[in-house]
Amino acid sequence: RERFDFGGRDVASWFPGHMAKGLRQMRASLRRADCLIEVHDARISSSGAHIPLSGRNPVLQEVLGIRPHVLVLNKMDLADPLRQPVSTRAGRSGWLGACGPPCQQCLSTSDTLLHVSLQIVPLVAKLVSNSPRYHRAESNEYNILVIGVPNVGKSSLINSLRRLHLKKGKATAVGGEPGITKAVLTRIQVCEKPLMYLVDTPGVLPPKLWDVETGVKLALCGAIRDHLVGEDIMADYLLYALNKRQQFGYVQRYGLAEACDNIEPVLRCVALAQGRTQKVKVLTGTGNVNVMMLNYPAAAYEFLRDFRAGRLGRVTLD
Repeated sequence: RERFDFGGRDVASWFPGHMAKGLRQMRASLRRADCLIEVHDARISSSGAHIPLSGRNPVLQEVLGIRPHVLVLNKMDLADPLRQPVSTRAGRSGWLGACGPPCQQCLSTSDTLLHVSLQIVPLVAKLVSNSPRYHRAESNEYNILVIGVPNVGKSSLINSLRRLHLKKGKATAVGGEPGITKAVLTRIQVCEKPLMYLVDTPGVLPPKLWDVETGVKLALCGAIRDHLVGEDIMADYLLYALNKRQQFGYVQRYGLAEACDNIEPVLRCVALAQGRTQKVKVLTGTGNVNVMMLNYPAAAYEFLRDFRAGRLGRVTLD
């Protein structure tokens, strides 16, 4: 397929109450922040158009312009290395370099946050010391606000820093579903020398997404709950995206004869390969009969889960 038909669907929108509340709290917290760490999914990092709160959100644009801003590209091991920005192609060991406006740095990570956690404390200390702190000039502690879309790894980064520098356990809950953090939390210490506190925030999307395709990409990466977009349309778009990028790992994984543009035979093979069946009661002239049928919704979920786990190859959606 040259183009994907979204069937006239409306532009996706997902901005529940906790996001609006969190956005207000974040705006107030920015006044006390010395630096911002934005965590973003490397699989949708090429255009940068989907990154909220990164200087594109009008509510926070002014404040971001006068604060040091560190961008962390998470899940780099799941992104296509050939479709990443040239300056980040340094493999699993990560990369550190200039990115965007002055006092803004970019870090990339792989399936663990250890490498980037080692770099963050000295990097933030350097950026803050080289920038004006206004009303916080006399304070010897660092207040860092962690921002990003839902389910991108903000809480995991904070917990990783605590384990590394303080030998402490989890301070904030993490999960595979978006919306685990629903409010701006209190400050969490992540380092003793220098004294550094991070504040976890709820993942916030723009109140209105630009187009349906943007919403589907975000949903595929776990930033929007599947049922709000629909697992069927997500699975079909994922197949389209894989074929467009000539990444045919799904053919061997599910035992297909060849690459396919139709999602139905793909899901049939997924259901057979993963044993996704369901018992259906059928009314006949002689009574009720239980028939085993393939469970296509469950197969679509397995297809999405394999993509998110990197079992279909390294894919960048932008």
